[in-house]
Amino acid sequence: MSKKNVKIQVVIIGAGASGLMCAIEAGKRGKTVLVMDHQPKPGQKIRMSGGGKCNFSNTHVSSSHYISSNPHFCKSALNQFSQWDFIRLLEKQDILYEERDHGQLFCKNSAMDILDMFLGECEKWGVSFLFNTAVDKALHLPEEGLFHLSTAENDYFCDSLVIATGGLSIPGVGASPFGYKIAEKFNIAVLPVRAGLVPFTLHLEDKETLSQLSGIAVDATVLTGKKQFRENILFTHRGLSGPAILQASLYWNPGDQIILNLLPEKNLFEIFKQVQKKGSKKAIKTLLAEDLPKRLIQALLEDNLAEKSLQETSHRQLKEICEKLQAVTLIPCGTEGYRTAEVTLGGVDCNEISSKTMEARHIKGLFFIGEVLDVTGMLGGYNLQWAWSSGFCAGKNV
Repeated sequence: MSKKNVKIQVVIIGAGASGLMCAIEAGKRGKTVLVMDHQPKPGQKIRMSGGGKCNFSNTHVSSSHYISSNPHFCKSALNQFSQWDFIRLLEKQDILYEERDHGQLFCKNSAMDILDMFLGECEKWGVSFLFNTAVDKALHLPEEGLFHLSTAENDYFCDSLVIATGGLSIPGVGASPFGYKIAEKFNIAVLPVRAGLVPFTLHLEDKETLSQLSGIAVDATVLTGKKQFRENILFTHRGLSGPAILQASLYWNPGDQIILNLLPEKNLFEIFKQVQKKGSKKAIKTLLAEDLPKRLIQALLEDNLAEKSLQETSHRQLKEICEKLQAVTLIPCGTEGYRTAEVTLGGVDCNEISSKTMEARHIKGLFFIGEVLDVTGMLGGYNLQWAWSSGFCAGKNV
């Protein structure tokens, strides 16, 4: 069967958060829009986000919550379409949401409320979809002012091409390097990528000590370099996870150490001294068990220290105990990689993209949005907000 030539104004590759937002805004402007995706369904990461409740944004969004080689790049898009603009969208559709710790915003019912809203808007504005479709070849035809996309079924010609294909995180839902390959094909720099918001794995010696704590979560601070995060950490059979660890992974580099404080609000040495003065005969482990799981105490303290009463413990030994619990120093073996990473750090160089429109500076009609760009948000709804904001800007300019 011979292939057809299909002419359309805007083709968006990627039916995720940024691609859907872009499609709606372009459709509102009367553009003919086609969204292509090699997956069978749209919005895979929207469905998964927030444990199915979609952590869609945060009340505290600012450029300080994003990592990029161009730290000012995200400001324009976040100003053009803020978290408050997204909230207004939800309220207009009577979608219930709630604010949780640290300003995180979630759907009250289901992530599907947001996905259904987007798909309904796409239908309203005449957006077409093509799923299970891979682009075999992409060419720029500058003389005609067109892009040529070749698929197994047809050849597509468009005025504007939007790359919304995400990063490499969570390959199980279709992550691929397609966007980076397109950028390189058009001589747009791609900065080195790595997994972010991802659990740490540990070296064998540390794993033997800590893997027995698998399933235990404690409130802690995690220090990596000059960055410190306070929230839960979770011990796993392979290493460390939990919100504070995921945040730290954004700033950690191979070979760096991390320092855990498992009692972040306490001056443990002073507490020990005060209890000691009162003549308490409590064992060290009994006192610590008021704040920490017993299994954790057993794993980190030798029996000869843990079993002692405060009365028979010297100040030097008390300081040693404090260090073992409030300055646990580890050098992770690595991370669990893209398989479980929530985001990809690095990507298409923002210096080659307009911060106002998301259009490539040297190729008219070519746009990059969402996670494929070198913009990575911290944990807490910031990455989806970047998807909405960057998609909005491109949709207004395709």
